[in-house]
Amino acid sequence: MTQIYLVRHGEPDYEAVDSRRLPGLAADTAPLTPEGAKQAQVVADLLSGIGATYLVSSPFTRALHSAAIIGHRLALGVRVDYDLRDWLPESSGFWRGQADVRAAQAELDEYDGEWPEGIRRAWEPLSQVRERALAALARHTASTDGPVLAITHSMVIRALTGERDIPHGAHQYFRYESKA
Repeated sequence: MTQIYLVRHGEPDYEAVDSRRLPGLAADTAPLTPEGAKQAQVVADLLSGIGATYLVSSPFTRALHSAAIIGHRLALGVRVDYDLRDWLPESSGFWRGQADVRAAQAELDEYDGEWPEGIRRAWEPLSQVRERALAALARHTASTDGPVLAITHSMVIRALTGERDIPHGAHQYFRYESKA
């Protein structure tokens, strides 16, 4: 069994994204706020005693920014895995702002994270998020036997643990048993 600490990125700064009216996946270029950077430093210090040997991150800027801070403080290199990316509120990748994301999330919550029977929705169901995140964790835990830090997003953590409303800069311990 591999010890995995799922870490939600620090608070993002969407001002530059919002002021430029960047749609969908372009919003994922938002860096951290100064408070978000501090949150990443705090979680790094909090997890410094676990002896992490491996750090992997979502490719989205807010996660990479957090991972860079955490990796620097813990002297760990940062690996990137696309499958640790955030949940997609709209499969085309062209949603328009936080209102669209909140509407998709409300519908996801209404259906408990899965598409209604026989009806495909635009948002990514949590079972797909879980499947791709587990595949990513399998790839990265195969090359280490020490604790792993995975810097990711609230919906990924929710898909893996069932925990909702994970604060920015928080972490969840995740027991991972490989199927190998």
